[in-house]
Amino acid sequence: MSDDSGPGGRLVPAAAVGLLFVTLALTALSADFTGGAAGFPADASVVHNIGYALFNLGEYDVATIPSEGFLAAFLIAAVALDVAVDGAVYLAKREEGGSIIAAVGQAFTDGGRDGGDRP
Repeated sequence: MSDDSGPGGRLVPAAAVGLLFVTLALTALSADFTGGAAGFPADASVVHNIGYALFNLGEYDVATIPSEGFLAAFLIAAVALDVAVDGAVYLAKREEGGSIIAAVGQAFTDGGRDGGDRP
């Protein structure tokens, strides 16, 4: 086990947390919340405009709510999810005798052998 009784063992993290708390408290106390809520136009579809912003289509005058384009963020998220799914499929495979066998293996089929409960 590590010995936290040395100089600055718990003092430095405690001071960092305290400084962070003071910074956040001062930020919240100095913020101006007196302005009214902006809201959206009554006839605007927020869902459609989010889609337009994802694909960066605001410059083609199809969006009714001005926003920034998020095409790069959308593509990065798509690639990251694709890598995660590919990794899950790769990890779900197993090897027996030098050959790759699917994760479900013989769970749903009998491998084409005669007999069993087939009609």
